[in-house]
Amino acid sequence: MILDTNAISAWAAGDPAVTAMIEAAERIHLPVVVLGEFRYGLMGSRFRDQLEMRLKKLERVAPILPVTRETASVYSTLRYELKQSGRPIPENDVWIAALSRQHGLPVLSRDKHFDYVSGLRRMEW
Repeated sequence: MILDTNAISAWAAGDPAVTAMIEAAERIHLPVVVLGEFRYGLMGSRFRDQLEMRLKKLERVAPILPVTRETASVYSTLRYELKQSGRPIPENDVWIAALSRQHGLPVLSRDKHFDYVSGLRRMEW
């Protein structure tokens, strides 16, 4: 299972529903794009130190999914499909969806626009 930024944010805030889903998962993965988004959000947070410690804990147990040449190929196809369907989604979420499709992993997210991506399974808490 791939964690979207809003899943990590909910987990870091102690949301029991998302925490249970993460703990029950066989394996969780963190896209490098999500790490960038989350770390950007930490920049202005008054809870930055505590949240960074929680993120480091997550990084120790979850493999980081990098963007590779293969990801770029999946991304371009996926972005074109979304454009053709008239349902574009935010740019970073296209990269997350490409990683999901590339690795055959569901995405844990509250962002319903992931449902526009064919072949992607979105999980929600």
